[in-house]
Amino acid sequence: MSEILVLYYSRTGATAAMARQVCRGVESVPGMQARLRTVPPVTARTEALLPAVPEEGPPYAATRDLRECAGLVLGSPTRFGNMAAPLKHFLDGTSDLWLSGALAGKPAAVFTSTGTLHGGQESTLISMMLPLLHHGMLLLGLPYTEPRLSSTVSGGTPYGASHVAGVAGTPRPLTREEAELCQALGRRVAEFARRLGSPA
Repeated sequence: MSEILVLYYSRTGATAAMARQVCRGVESVPGMQARLRTVPPVTARTEALLPAVPEEGPPYAATRDLRECAGLVLGSPTRFGNMAAPLKHFLDGTSDLWLSGALAGKPAAVFTSTGTLHGGQESTLISMMLPLLHHGMLLLGLPYTEPRLSSTVSGGTPYGASHVAGVAGTPRPLTREEAELCQALGRRVAEFARRLGSPA
């Protein structure tokens, strides 16, 4: 089985819910399996140390997960139109993979959740694409052949899957269209990885 790494950061659970739907899409492709990973939060108190394994949810990612994957789907909530600091912190530590070209030629895609409809979804998706381009990854979006991209009235962009989560205290679950677009994104990366014959 070849594995697609689904790597995300989530604070309130919206991006985590998207990641699970992406995994469903990945695993709908024969011979492909999802490897779900998250990243720890960052803190301004440098002396504070978190346990090496989170108390709940998927394990924290290591650069080994990136090296071993056949493709990558990266997710983050938006922070002022940018990816969240914990995910950027993790990506900033992947220079060894850049130097070796370990990710070059592998397919990748991105997804995000925002509090409001115009909360910076597309700029956040693009911010996650930039380090992947530097790594030489092959970026995939969602084509308009995906019918839910034209029927959604909440999340969904050609740059990647998205979700309008609502402001604090009023969380919204994924709509059917949002969930299906997440699945379509995972399936697309898995299909391309299988076609490319990327090493697992």
